[in-house]
Amino acid sequence: MSIDVEDWFQVQNLAASIPRSSWETQERRVVQNTRRMLDIMTRTGARSTCFVLGWVAERHPDLVREIASAGHEVASHGFGHELIYDIGPERFREDIRRAKRILEDIVGRPVLGYRAPNFSITDWAIDILAEEGYAYDSSSFPVVTHDRYGRLSKGGNGKVIYEVAPGIQEVCVSSLKVAGRDIPWGGGGWFRMFPYRVFQGGVDRIIAGGQPYVFYIHPWEIDPGQPRVRCAKRSHGWRHYMNLHRCADRWERLLRSRSWCAIEDLRER
Repeated sequence: MSIDVEDWFQVQNLAASIPRSSWETQERRVVQNTRRMLDIMTRTGARSTCFVLGWVAERHPDLVREIASAGHEVASHGFGHELIYDIGPERFREDIRRAKRILEDIVGRPVLGYRAPNFSITDWAIDILAEEGYAYDSSSFPVVTHDRYGRLSKGGNGKVIYEVAPGIQEVCVSSLKVAGRDIPWGGGGWFRMFPYRVFQGGVDRIIAGGQPYVFYIHPWEIDPGQPRVRCAKRSHGWRHYMNLHRCADRWERLLRSRSWCAIEDLRER
């Protein structure tokens, strides 16, 4: 189980409507939403990895402490939630170094995991992650083309966890093979779009294949009361707001369906 801890106004689908310069003035809802998720995981006995955005951690350090105190792994989502291939190697290094330092100062332990904003991972980013002290990346989503996902040239040949470069592992978000093609089946909009039983059936198929299942979700996805903005593209607004009112209940149902661990647990096993 993994949670990308970011606020509603930092989502790429809304970027054209909410400039980065306005972030400080937006209504912050990440604390209340994340606390709600922590409560749900406590009720269901689930443990997760929380990829916390450095921007959020810097402004809400107590939330990061609450995540760690509840027994969940704290990992990095970078600092500024910018697409890797847009910012280049130098700014990327600065971004992940800054986020790691902030998180480690708060929790008092090494932060080993990283997930790229919008899964925008690239080959050159892996080497920088290893150099900056990260032990694993969980940004690879080996699926059919998506307008923002990145891609790694070295795959795991069907394995969810594999060594992508010396000293660093890749932990892939789960996909489902349908008609010979891999489609996203690890959470996000796909989890909110399909009927629950259909999605659960896909999860069962993945696990029956002998590989671990890796799921992701965001705090804003369980928040139907978040502000509504007009998106530059209708498809982006549809992706973001689709079925938010159902997501918390179906996520709790998913948590109760089986046992969930953090990525650090999965790596140890």
